[in-house]
Amino acid sequence: MTATAEDLIARTAPFLETIRNKTAGEELEAYLNTHHGPGDPVWDDLAAIIRDGVEQGWAANVEVEGPHYRRSRIAQPSEELSWFSITAVYMDSVEEFRGEYHQHPYGEINMVIPLDEGAQLGGPRGWQGAGWTAPEPASHHYPEVRGGAVIALFFLPAGRISYDIDAPDAS
Repeated sequence: MTATAEDLIARTAPFLETIRNKTAGEELEAYLNTHHGPGDPVWDDLAAIIRDGVEQGWAANVEVEGPHYRRSRIAQPSEELSWFSITAVYMDSVEEFRGEYHQHPYGEINMVIPLDEGAQLGGPRGWQGAGWTAPEPASHHYPEVRGGAVIALFFLPAGRISYDIDAPDAS
């Protein structure tokens, strides 16, 4: 059977219901990695569905900076999704690669699905292989990838993300 965006939404909704009143941050990140990391049915099911979505072209299908950096909003915030949005990002680079600098006004819950062994996603608290990150409200960063291809399936409270923030001066 071929997975669809509707399958992803249906599988995500009960999971988001269980975390809807938790605030993104280090505590939630630890909880997710302990209780819903690789090997847990939620993580495994969502990873399989989103991998299919990227392969089939309905997820992470809008080029941001060429075919190695793509994203797409799969679902807008809704009551069914406990007022979270769902977005998929595909990033691929053996060398470290930086995506668009952005801020999470209400935080972010981010599922990291490496497609290549050893691939990692970098965020505010460092590098993450298969598992979860949960940058806290008002956090901001460049998403980074190294070691191959990664899908980041992220859930934003109220769908809020801001790209109109200035990156810190590199000097």
